[in-house]
Order: sequence, then C-alpha cells, then structure tokens
Amino acid sequence: MDQSDFEGTLVLERFAELGKLDEFYEAIDSDDKQRVRTLMRKAGFNLEEIDCVLGEMDNTDRMDQ
Repeated sequence: MDQSDFEGTLVLERFAELGKLDEFYEAIDSDDKQRVRTLMRKAGFNLEEIDCVLGEMDNTDRMDQ
C-alpha cells in the first residue's frame, strides 16, 4: 500500500462497499487514530495497511502545523 491507495482507491473503496465510508471519514477528520485502527481491523485490513494509513494521518498533521 502506498499514498495512492490511501487517497482514493483501496481503502476508500473497501469502506464504501461496507457502507462505512462516512464513519471512516469522521474518524479521520477528528484525528481519532484508535477509531481508525478499529474500523480498519473490522474491515479486514492487515497491520501494514493500518500503519500506512495512520502514518499518513501523522504526515497530514505535520503539514497542517
């Protein structure tokens, strides 16, 4: 998984299929990493994929400062 997977394909498509896209966006927008991790586990993502998304959240936080 790389940046392109996070920004629009694999992750978002899977959450859309599960009907959890809004819930995922809410967790991302509120910077709730524990909720993101939980949602991703329930959606069947592996640890590497989860870490990638959480890392992107950290990168975004740094850019916003």
